[in-house]
Amino acid sequence: MSDRDPVSATPPPRSLGSIAARGAVLTLGGQGVKIMLQFCGIVVLARLLSPNDYGLMAMVVVLTGIGEVLRDLGLSSAAVQARSLSDQQRSNLFWINSAIGLGLALLVFAIAPAIAAFYDEPRLIPISRVLAITFVLNGIATQYRAQLNRGLQFGALAIVDILGMAAGLAAGLYLAITGWNYWALVGQQLAMSTATLLTLLCAARWLPGRPRRNAAMGDLLRYGSNLMGTQLIGYATRNLDSLIIGYRFGAESLGLYSKSYQLSMLPLNQINAPATTIALPVLSRLQQEPARYDQFLLHGQTVMLHLIVGLLASAAALAEPLILLVLGPQWQAAVPVFRILAVAGIFQAASYASYWVFLSKGLTPLHLRFTLISRPVMIAAIFLGAYWGMQGVALTVAAGTGVLWLWGLYFLRHSGAPVPAMLRNGLTIIGGHALSACLAWYSASQWGSSLLMQLLIGGAAMASALVLLGLIWPPFRRSLLQVLGSGALLRARRKQ
Repeated sequence: MSDRDPVSATPPPRSLGSIAARGAVLTLGGQGVKIMLQFCGIVVLARLLSPNDYGLMAMVVVLTGIGEVLRDLGLSSAAVQARSLSDQQRSNLFWINSAIGLGLALLVFAIAPAIAAFYDEPRLIPISRVLAITFVLNGIATQYRAQLNRGLQFGALAIVDILGMAAGLAAGLYLAITGWNYWALVGQQLAMSTATLLTLLCAARWLPGRPRRNAAMGDLLRYGSNLMGTQLIGYATRNLDSLIIGYRFGAESLGLYSKSYQLSMLPLNQINAPATTIALPVLSRLQQEPARYDQFLLHGQTVMLHLIVGLLASAAALAEPLILLVLGPQWQAAVPVFRILAVAGIFQAASYASYWVFLSKGLTPLHLRFTLISRPVMIAAIFLGAYWGMQGVALTVAAGTGVLWLWGLYFLRHSGAPVPAMLRNGLTIIGGHALSACLAWYSASQWGSSLLMQLLIGGAAMASALVLLGLIWPPFRRSLLQVLGSGALLRARRKQ
């Protein structure tokens, strides 16, 4: 294997604007298909399965998810962010991720009885052992996905994700319809990981060489370890609420909470993941061009926030008719929790532009320090909220997420990023959609005679309020025009 850089960090012949524009079109198109698949899965599976089934799955995932962070070791982002990456370095990264995945699978298989004992739920032993297989599959897939991301092959990544999700959904639906209950959710995860790996192998067309010690791995491992530390602490904090609810209140309560969390995170995960896929490699290449860096960052933040905040604000305002019509009456208790967690999702969306800055500028040590200082505050708040049940936990999660967004911007004040503009963007967009959501909730509750009418009236009120704010509030109008002008901007950049 040669030491040449197969995907150099030097901009390719096409401009970055053209690549980012094409990537945005392909990725957002793929996300549209993925959102439809995921939404169909949520609707159908929620009606076939019970909150208890979802709670059992969540009990295992909240613990094994820590292994997913360890399995990656931050090396996928390290491979994307590196200015140059030789074939031998990439091969070594592949073997490291694969070995960690195998080790974690064996560990989870061995400690499955301990997981079951923690929750006092013996059904978790076979669930944990079957899910352990996904560590091996995902470990092998890590660097294949990183290779496509580094090469800006956004269309291939979209196809990989769509096929993986479709395979998982098909397996889950088949098992649920044939009466396998919670095993349908286990089978969904296993089928998705298997199909994703097979599709990545076909798309990347690359085989790793033997692991060798003479490749320069120090910088990659340091970047990855710093990022992994940050991700591990962040994951533990984000999932501590589920762990506490599962331990104290059982599978039924955790099922309601986890479904509310899944729904509140659906827009965030489906929009943020592709946005980060595009933003990270492009921003990493623009580090030496501050003006273009700021322009790309702020425009990306504006578009992403309007999409996510608009969806979450609307969903929070119309939570009751949405959940009862989509999931069924057995999920009524999830309505207030979902509303609170939607606010947490809004603040989390606001923080992702800061995350792009930390990673694209190579500020993972600073990010780790920020996480080590701020996350203990969040953990203490979650423990405090547990005294008031599910809703108490949700409230502290939402408040803590808002504080962390502002705190992260403070940490970036000397990074060279346009922090004041990022803050103004976030406050303006969140404020505008929050006011619109309040009007939508009031209109739906006052004049909606049925669940369907509440949706129609609330949706019309939300849209009308956004138009009115765009007319009378200049900062909000400018941000809306940026979103509306994205199509023209993408076409112009493709011609550059």
